[in-house]
Amino acid sequence: MVKVLEDTGLSFDDVLLIPRKSSIASRREIDTRSRFTQRIMINIPIVSAAMDTVTESAMAITLAREGGIGVIHRFIPPERQAEEVAKVKRADNVIIEKPITIAPDRTIGEARELMRTLGISGLLVVDPENRLLGILTRRDVLFEADSTPVSRCMTPRERMIVAESNISLEEAKNIFKQYKVEKIPIVDRENRVRGLITCVDLLKREAYPNASRDSKGRLLVAAAIGVKEKEIDRAKLLVEAGADAIVIDVAHGHTSMCIETIKKLRRIYGDNVEIVAGNVATAEGVEDLASAGANAVKVGVGPGSVCTTRIVAGVGVPQLSAILECANAAEKMDVPIIADGGIRESGDIVKALAAGASSVMIGRLLAGTDESPGAVVVKNGRRYKIYRGMASIYAMLGREARSREDPTEALIDASEYSYYAEGVEAYIPYTGSASEMIKKLVAGLRSGMSYLGARTIPELKHNSIFIRVTQAGIRESMPHDVEVI
Repeated sequence: MVKVLEDTGLSFDDVLLIPRKSSIASRREIDTRSRFTQRIMINIPIVSAAMDTVTESAMAITLAREGGIGVIHRFIPPERQAEEVAKVKRADNVIIEKPITIAPDRTIGEARELMRTLGISGLLVVDPENRLLGILTRRDVLFEADSTPVSRCMTPRERMIVAESNISLEEAKNIFKQYKVEKIPIVDRENRVRGLITCVDLLKREAYPNASRDSKGRLLVAAAIGVKEKEIDRAKLLVEAGADAIVIDVAHGHTSMCIETIKKLRRIYGDNVEIVAGNVATAEGVEDLASAGANAVKVGVGPGSVCTTRIVAGVGVPQLSAILECANAAEKMDVPIIADGGIRESGDIVKALAAGASSVMIGRLLAGTDESPGAVVVKNGRRYKIYRGMASIYAMLGREARSREDPTEALIDASEYSYYAEGVEAYIPYTGSASEMIKKLVAGLRSGMSYLGARTIPELKHNSIFIRVTQAGIRESMPHDVEVI
């Protein structure tokens, strides 16, 4: 017998939030902190999508500095994905625990390439026992021949200012001020390197006071994996690179393969790594993934702007209804949910959080920014970037090509993949800085919270009352009966 639900599925446009009495005098009073996972807090409830046209290290760094977290996509070789994670963890530090080192008999050419590849400005010179011999900076290698040994150009140990591992940030600031140095190596009593503090990192910490950081002062970052057996090896590299959370990222997360992957990761890492899994659209999906060991669950099947799952497969749940149902189950299990997809405006973020999400995952709004992967293209005199669903034809072809061990194999038959595509490629307008876009979205969130008298995300959920609107109500919500300038 066919089962038909009587409930009507609702999307964000189908509802508005009723204004409530508010004592908030300034939007600066509002606290936007929320849970990304059970143990990871972020300062703004925004997560960037694990898509190859949205999130690599540049996006993840910018978003973490603004208070959110980025998910490095999995559609690159595992080693490169791990390096993208490492770039985020190296971007801002209080103390760099494993600074990059070089031997004194290496050449200046090798040092230059290492600095260029890793995007750093200096190298500590050490012996085989990791004892500090000197430091080499970009200034030291200017005009030097590539064949010159590092030992001839470095600043020797006896001319360096160093510190012990118990140094405070205030003491480090005083050293930078007094000695006008840019880097302070941390050494133990045997002169072995134990870390590095840079002046730039201290300045970044002051410049981004709202940044999402781990216990060591590094930017937070997550990374995605799939559910195939070899993805466990990918996860190992990502954890070693410093990923704060592993995101099992598949279109249909309520499957035995996804559940088994969660259990495998939990057996390997215990509680040392936060696991996010999805996507689901039902309370049962949340319960099963959480019971398997997920610390957060992604919600959303088909709401993305470049996703065609609902058209191709006839499957999905309108996003607001999916969040409402999943939030009830998540609350009982104390597992936060991430609303993934369907966010077109800042008001949609307010609605998603009001419905029970702890954060929202955004793709399209960030894909047009400078920090997203890919170049700006010009079409009919206007600037665009390319955005694509990860189940689109060319995304799938790219994955197939990268997975082939023999590059001389016959060309891939694109027609085969065209039958299975559940996404599209699209041009989206170039929008400039991701930081500015994030600030705009957070400003809208604060505005919505102020209308509801909510100083925190939990208060937003408690104070919210939705009202259904008609098509006439939707039109009324837009600028109308005027010519917009």
